[in-house]
Amino acid sequence: QVQLVESGGGLVQAGGSLRLSCAASGRTFSNYAMGWFRQAPGLEREFVATFSWSGGRTYYTDSVKGRFTISRDNAKNTGYLQMNSLKPEDTAVYYCAARTLGGTYNSALAYAYWGQGTQVTVSS
Repeated sequence: QVQLVESGGGLVQAGGSLRLSCAASGRTFSNYAMGWFRQAPGLEREFVATFSWSGGRTYYTDSVKGRFTISRDNAKNTGYLQMNSLKPEDTAVYYCAARTLGGTYNSALAYAYWGQGTQVTVSS
């Protein structure tokens, strides 16, 4: 079992930055590939970013490439999502999640553990 707790969300103007954190407890965080998803009102949960299971590669949805950066600190059992040049369309609840080996990295079905989410609101 892995428990995930996100923090760092808030209200920011367009063009601003936020850094989301995902604190993990329970089983060793390094045994999982961490990912970030987001869900805007009335829309399905969408993939944002993740690592390959080995941790050697990162993947991003096209709309955030060049603006968002995913990272992790295994010693602290914490993952991060640095979000720069934020746009109003980035407004959503952001979730961190953990998946084990296998599964499609950009599918929510591949992730066994989820945090409670943190709200990000970008004003224009």
